[in-house]
Amino acid sequence: MSIALKENCKYALVVPSSMGVRITPVDRQPVHTARHYEMQATSAETNVLNVSASLGLPVKVLTNFVAGSPIATFIKNELKSRNIDFEGKEFEQDGPWGYRHQFNIADSGYGMRGPRVHNDRAGEVGRLLDVKDFDLERIFGADGVQILHVSGLIGALSPQTGEFCLQLARAAKKHGTVISFDLNHRASFWENREKELRDIFTEIASISDILIGNEEDFQLCLGIAGPEAGGQSISSKIDSFKDMIQRVKAAFPGTTLFANTLREVASANMHSWGALSLTDHEWNVVEPRDIPVLDRIGGGDGFVGGLLYGVLKGWSAEKCLQFGWATGALTVTLLTDYAVPADEEQVWSIWQGNARVKR
Repeated sequence: MSIALKENCKYALVVPSSMGVRITPVDRQPVHTARHYEMQATSAETNVLNVSASLGLPVKVLTNFVAGSPIATFIKNELKSRNIDFEGKEFEQDGPWGYRHQFNIADSGYGMRGPRVHNDRAGEVGRLLDVKDFDLERIFGADGVQILHVSGLIGALSPQTGEFCLQLARAAKKHGTVISFDLNHRASFWENREKELRDIFTEIASISDILIGNEEDFQLCLGIAGPEAGGQSISSKIDSFKDMIQRVKAAFPGTTLFANTLREVASANMHSWGALSLTDHEWNVVEPRDIPVLDRIGGGDGFVGGLLYGVLKGWSAEKCLQFGWATGALTVTLLTDYAVPADEEQVWSIWQGNARVKR
């Protein structure tokens, strides 16, 4: 796999993100009946950072904060505790109806009661992310970044964040930083904005070195035909997913690594989890395997975090895919929506199916 990383960089991995908090009922209870909640700082993009941060690589999030907000202080303290650097403009709240950090209210589900996530994003300060508030020459030039990872969640959050992600990707390309793009389609973000977002996503994809999606992302974000929904099991559709990735490769020939997660849900507590990747003409496939699930939120981000960690370590495409599968499987065993691997050995034990006690 020929992904050339810059040397002598201050940061291995940088992401743009809109930070918020997630509150989850304890004991897997539904939101509408719960009385007690756990709270954590959250964003899909910092979930990706967390694998590399936990394993000792320097990472950073570019974001916005509400000045003087106790929620902003909580987020900053959590990021520090997770070894994630941050940079961002402070916006005055402008009264009770002004800016805020988003609240993500999540029911983890249980058994045949599926998870439900309610997003409270009115006045979200992250929607104001703007390239003029960041010194891109310093970040990508003087400091140096090995990989810029962009999520479609931030690209679609607002017209301003879409332009922000596009400018970041252009600056990264100029300075020789590897660009990773997880399409991460969200229907509610795309409603009545299809042409605007398709144009932005297509340009970012066209200069990306790594393109990542799930069962539907390539179809919904880039208009690439994929497998039909429903019917057959995920395992029986792998050849159809390969055909789709070949079409993506034909549309974006400058990309080196394509990756796609595969998930089939038996219940909130049991999933079949797999993945595939394509580099040059080499396919790597992790056939879907049953994994127990404590909380599914963040599993896809965990996969991306592990995959990118492998790229940063210079591993083969096969090893990167296996590690990403295992960090995704690790994430869903945790009450947080991000993985905190103790070390590489713990992740490889998950890949090997070895859950024996370590003394």
